[in-house]
Amino acid sequence: MKRFGSLFLAAVLGSACTIGAVKWLDNKNEPESKLQYLSNVPASKVAYRVDDNGEVVPLDFTAAAEKVMPAVVHIRSTQDGARREDHGQQFDPFREFFGGPRQQQGPSQSSGSGVIINADGYIVTNNHVVDGADIVEVTLYDNRTYKADVIGSDPDTDLALIKVNEKGLPFIPFVDSDKAKVGEWVLAVGNPFNLNSTVTAGIISAKGRNINILGRNGQGGGSTAIESFIQTDAAINPGNSGGALVELNGGLLGINTAIASPTGSYSGYGFAVPANIVSKIVDDLIKFGTVQRGWLGVMVGNVNSQLVREYDLKTNDGAYISGFPENSAGKEAGLKEGDVVVKIDATPIHSSTALTAYVGLHRPGDKVNVIVNRKGKEVTVPVVLKGRDGKTGTVKAEERDGFAALGIELEEIDAKVLKKLDIDNGVRVKALGNGKLSRYTDIREGFIITKVNDVTVKSVKEVNELLKKSKAGELMTFSGTYEDFPREFNYAFRY
Repeated sequence: MKRFGSLFLAAVLGSACTIGAVKWLDNKNEPESKLQYLSNVPASKVAYRVDDNGEVVPLDFTAAAEKVMPAVVHIRSTQDGARREDHGQQFDPFREFFGGPRQQQGPSQSSGSGVIINADGYIVTNNHVVDGADIVEVTLYDNRTYKADVIGSDPDTDLALIKVNEKGLPFIPFVDSDKAKVGEWVLAVGNPFNLNSTVTAGIISAKGRNINILGRNGQGGGSTAIESFIQTDAAINPGNSGGALVELNGGLLGINTAIASPTGSYSGYGFAVPANIVSKIVDDLIKFGTVQRGWLGVMVGNVNSQLVREYDLKTNDGAYISGFPENSAGKEAGLKEGDVVVKIDATPIHSSTALTAYVGLHRPGDKVNVIVNRKGKEVTVPVVLKGRDGKTGTVKAEERDGFAALGIELEEIDAKVLKKLDIDNGVRVKALGNGKLSRYTDIREGFIITKVNDVTVKSVKEVNELLKKSKAGELMTFSGTYEDFPREFNYAFRY
């Protein structure tokens, strides 16, 4: 029995040694793994991320959503639909008494989103959301509703700044959009299809996208638009325009602006104006009333293999200078046709889009160092940027002409005419163009305006001053008479 026990123990030890030797030999022959693994990642169906401290934490969108939703608003833009006379019929003042054939034109309304950017009621949105609107109405997250004034807009970036008369509002702070990375989680917040406060999640799919939706002809026939969109696969639909693209800490990365879709609805590609561009445009509109945009004054294209072969370029990356418009700051500073811009200041330039975006963040008079590849050598050219007018000073906002939106031209009236009509004051409508008065009222050429909102007017200048003091969307009334039909008429409209 003892002998059997000894034999059994020896067999077990022998087997263990054999297995150990085989595993040792297998490990010795196995090549070292080249893969790197994150440690301490829980095995779970819940998604995780590594925070700034290197800790593995659950991926959670709730905190960011709760933080930003109160600062994203619903915007309704209305073009007034006041009744107007059928233009095909001759004007007859007696219709004012007895009625007659008229054309009904209902109001045109569109909606979008906006982002409150400070506690004093400033809201940024897309230009196409409020462009041409007679009335802009903003509904907050808590259902409070306000009329908004349009502070300014910039079609070149499709941005607009509006303001409501309220204090202490929740807002979303800007973050540096240049630091955003492809693959980073983002949330899109807005009001698609009038579904208020909708939040969708996705990642940044690409940066610096130019999708050619803002093209406008500028000096030298070039485009004045700045397109350097953040592309995301977070669901964006009609109504999201002007809404927020935020990172997971609740900072504003961009303003959702467009989608790429064959159907008009979400197909996987959304585009947002980066926060760095938004903040610059907003700052200009608040400080100066108009955008201060520096111009390098170059016509550029992306470097590609065809250009490299055709012009024997020594680099295959950058923005190729093909020419210069008039008043070019770049040409005056020493840039040449055939130069390839590879860097401005410390920022690498990989495309014409990148060049336009970087320069567009500067103002006339700013100095930038343009590094170009010139026949294989890097040359630094200091350039003082100009404005579109060819000057380096601050661009002044054009004084608002009170008659422009109304589409009217006024003239002074001879004292004899006033005496004949037994009135003491007034100015005459000399011409009517395409504007709010011709679209929304029955007013005709020859009408003598004696009062604006019950304020007596004696000159064209006085009428213009009253209009310039009025707010967008404000209800106004022109009172007066016609020389051949001396009775009082009143025309009401939204300014």
